[in-house]
Amino acid sequence: MTDKDLAAQVMDLSACTLPTVDRPTRLAEFDAFFADSVIATHRPDPTRLELTLAAGLDVEQVGRDLAARESACCSFFTFTFEPGPAGTVMRIETPAIHSDVLDAVAERAGAAVAGAGR
Repeated sequence: MTDKDLAAQVMDLSACTLPTVDRPTRLAEFDAFFADSVIATHRPDPTRLELTLAAGLDVEQVGRDLAARESACCSFFTFTFEPGPAGTVMRIETPAIHSDVLDAVAERAGAAVAGAGR
């Protein structure tokens, strides 16, 4: 699947109430967050993605802000944050019916982390 295919999947999601015109901006915010703030990804099961965040309070605050705004329009996402041995872990979970959306998020996050050399 190409990056363009992943973006199309996220943009066309009918379960999201974010206006279509605002989706490219939100997608770009997540891409920037992944590239600048995530140091590792882990996918323990199809309905859960774990992102280890870089050190720094601002990083977690940015993640929490994005999570709150995304939860407001895509209520099928559940975001939690907890301390981990390598840094704060941002956990993203979805019901099984939306695991394909989480697949797209995981692929974008993994590509950003790899692109940043982490």
